[in-house]
Amino acid sequence: MRLPVSSPAQPGGVVLWELRKALRAWLAQHAPAQARVCVALSGGADSLALTAALAREHTAVEALVVDHGLQPESAQTAARAAQLALDLGCSGSRVLPVTVNGAGGLEAAARTARQAALRQAGAGSPVLLGHTLDDQAETVLLGLARGSGPRSIQGMRAWDDPWGRPLLGVRRAMTRAVCAELGVQPHEDPMNTDPRFVRARLRAEVLPLLEDVLQGGVAEALARTADAVRADNGHLDEEAAAVYAKIGGAKIAVTDVAGLPGPIRRRVLRLWLMGNGAGALTETQIRSVDALASAWRGQGPVAVPAAGPQGGGRRLMARRSYGRLELEIR
Repeated sequence: MRLPVSSPAQPGGVVLWELRKALRAWLAQHAPAQARVCVALSGGADSLALTAALAREHTAVEALVVDHGLQPESAQTAARAAQLALDLGCSGSRVLPVTVNGAGGLEAAARTARQAALRQAGAGSPVLLGHTLDDQAETVLLGLARGSGPRSIQGMRAWDDPWGRPLLGVRRAMTRAVCAELGVQPHEDPMNTDPRFVRARLRAEVLPLLEDVLQGGVAEALARTADAVRADNGHLDEEAAAVYAKIGGAKIAVTDVAGLPGPIRRRVLRLWLMGNGAGALTETQIRSVDALASAWRGQGPVAVPAAGPQGGGRRLMARRSYGRLELEIR
């Protein structure tokens, strides 16, 4: 990773200017001019381009570099990225060492550790991430493969406190072009091209094949789909929240939900489950609980995951009893 050949005080080239315009629109909506803003810097092209643009558009920018410790020279790579952030004009930078362990495989464990470190270091300030339109397309494809309903294909939000994603309308090629303009060589994380990881194969094999077969425009179409589904979900979520505010509690009367339209009813039940200790829920689990209210045949209780790290050793069971839905801990 070499330092930029141009001064950080200089405005940069044409491509950087385009990136700055995209970032400026996000900042105007979500970050007051004098407020501290953090940027998650991995040293890759996306986060480097975002950091360079952010340092030119905002006055108080701190770069947060997570060292996952998964490669032999990860500490040196993180230190170089932190120094480069200062060279690009950030007002501060920090390296955040983390320990990667836990359930869900290496990718999930690394993401959990990274998010926890960034959230703590951000201390309530927005933490900007370098996710691009290409990342959004990959996320939608992963959601489609899971088959977990519309919530899984709505993609990432531009603002999901504390996470800011101002580059969701920007192609990955632009971030690489920005780095080239600045004379910066991005760090290439070997995990991004390791075929053992599903997202790496989507990036290297699946999306290029789809673009070829469908003659282009696939990534943009997937991103537009995410935007449309997210808008629909938002409307349905608001309706469900209004219903749940009237009937929610430790138990729910079946008569209060059975007659609701299916999309609203399942959202109400999701709110009820999560409001009473359930954690990350799949569409299959929600539909099984829904059947207790809408397709009752005397079926037994439904196991759902408890909130917290690995459920905190608890097991939750949703069941129907005397015309009410209730959760019990086992």
